Amino acid sequence: MPVTHKRLHQPVLVLNASYEPINICAARRALVLVLKGVACAEETLPQTLHAARSAFPVPSVIRLLEYRRIPHQTRALSRKNIMMRDRYQCQYCHRAGSAGDLTLDHVIPRSRGGETTWENLVACCHGCNNRKGCRTPDEAGMKLNRPPRPFSMHTSRHLMRLLAKTEEPWKKYLFYAGPDGLAN
Repeated sequence: MPVTHKRLHQPVLVLNASYEPINICAARRALVLVLKGVACAEETLPQTLHAARSAFPVPSVIRLLEYRRIPHQTRALSRKNIMMRDRYQCQYCHRAGSAGDLTLDHVIPRSRGGETTWENLVACCHGCNNRKGCRTPDEAGMKLNRPPRPFSMHTSRHLMRLLAKTEEPWKKYLFYAGPDGLAN
């Protein structure tokens, strides 16, 4: 992947006008919001993106210029959102992997009446999925890491804090607890 392409896909923390963290988007989307005058860059990376006559710093944190009321959000049930909720980790053997290394598993198999819902889908490695087959985890002698739940605002904030471990400029906006357990 070319360096410019990677820069455009960097995660960017989105803050409301009140500095409340509300989302994560790609740097490309963040730049569009800044150039349209909808947001301003609060933190930038040392890299820049170059256009024919301009250079733009790559944002790391943006803040919306007008306060937006964020309604109670429900995330769409999708493979990507299940993977994010489960932190790209098999919920049976705890092995981390990329989206390509993992499958989705119906905890109660569809052949047994299991539905395709937040509460019945988990990220699962190929090996564990094959081992479980058309059985329930109990029947297969397997234990879930944690019970599957819908994606919530709590889940979203938790993911932002996990990303803040590698995105240093985000920490002060997320009340990140450092290794000593104290908020930085």
